[in-house]
Amino acid sequence: MARTTEPVSLTSASFEELTRELLVRLGEDPQREGLRRTPERMAKALQYLTKGYQEDPKDVLNDALFSEDYDEMVIVKDVEMFSMCEHHVLPFYGKVHVAYVPNGKVIGLSKVPRLIDVFARRLQVQERLTTQIAETIMETIQPQGVGVVIEARHLCMMMRGVEKQHSAAVTSSMLGLFRDCQETRSEFLSLIRSRNSNAS
Repeated sequence: MARTTEPVSLTSASFEELTRELLVRLGEDPQREGLRRTPERMAKALQYLTKGYQEDPKDVLNDALFSEDYDEMVIVKDVEMFSMCEHHVLPFYGKVHVAYVPNGKVIGLSKVPRLIDVFARRLQVQERLTTQIAETIMETIQPQGVGVVIEARHLCMMMRGVEKQHSAAVTSSMLGLFRDCQETRSEFLSLIRSRNSNAS
């Protein structure tokens, strides 16, 4: 298929112009009906999917920190997560489970999913995403410990490469009590696994 546009300058081109160039290089005609507004739509979609770059994760938590004497484990599990793999810019998605043992402060429960989204809405690798969530909670409220587990499916494995449709990656970050105390870690892992038996 012949080119329908001249190559664009990468330094001065808009996102829409770069997308049109990409379509041409893929062998498409960006002027055909179904693709005319694709550059605009793609720009809006990617801006939304990477909006975490514009957000400060500590600001999310600092808006909802409360003094509390509670010192048992707090778990927010099965939080849906969508992110973009930085290696192929393809989605990965799954569930995030977060637990912490307070040390005088607790986080408003709705803020844990918000924190996850701040980091997930960036180009990511699952390992870093897991660590960033755990370390931010640890630094912000200084609990006795934090545990984070992510279970995710990666389209870069499902659609290309090995093309394994049912494979999943599991990552964890254990800090404080969750790293040092086997009993605490085991309790957390047992409680997040229990969702499967409850659902059956």
